[in-house]
Amino acid sequence: MAQPTSSTVLTASNNFTLLVAIVCSSGWPIFYRQVRTGENGKQFSAIKFRTMGVDAEVDGAQFAQEEDPRITRIGKILRKFRIDEIPQFWNMLKGDMSFIRPRRERPEFIQMLKQDIPYYDLRHMIKPGITGYAQVKYGYGDSAEDAAEKLQYDFFFIKNYSLILDISILVRSIKVILFGTGR
Repeated sequence: MAQPTSSTVLTASNNFTLLVAIVCSSGWPIFYRQVRTGENGKQFSAIKFRTMGVDAEVDGAQFAQEEDPRITRIGKILRKFRIDEIPQFWNMLKGDMSFIRPRRERPEFIQMLKQDIPYYDLRHMIKPGITGYAQVKYGYGDSAEDAAEKLQYDFFFIKNYSLILDISILVRSIKVILFGTGR
């Protein structure tokens, strides 16, 4: 049996530190599950590291906003460097998501956005992704206007899908992760 390398040990140690930081800053649970809409409207349970207080949505679903008071101190760091997205690789392994595609959305928001934005539901004709063209070109949005703008990027991706476009999105996503840039 192969012995763990120092990089493996460091990675395991960093993951444990991350989990302890979440628990110490805001208690249990560490993970957050949320229903999202996937390919052809099929719903699935997306998993992320929890970045908000446990009772963040006691009043119902709402868009996260810049300087959102529901986000914990450690949650701000996790979100800035997109660390909270790591558990979604499990969703990829299960086949609910791809790595690069339009981002998944919550059913509560989709119902509202379909009424306000023509053709919004067409973005669900392919699997959702952890990162996407709209995320690297536009960033986070917290309104129907932002969703309409991001939809244009999603349609561009769907229409012009290519390996080159995927590589471009991957490089931009890595820049966001390494430098904590983006909105």
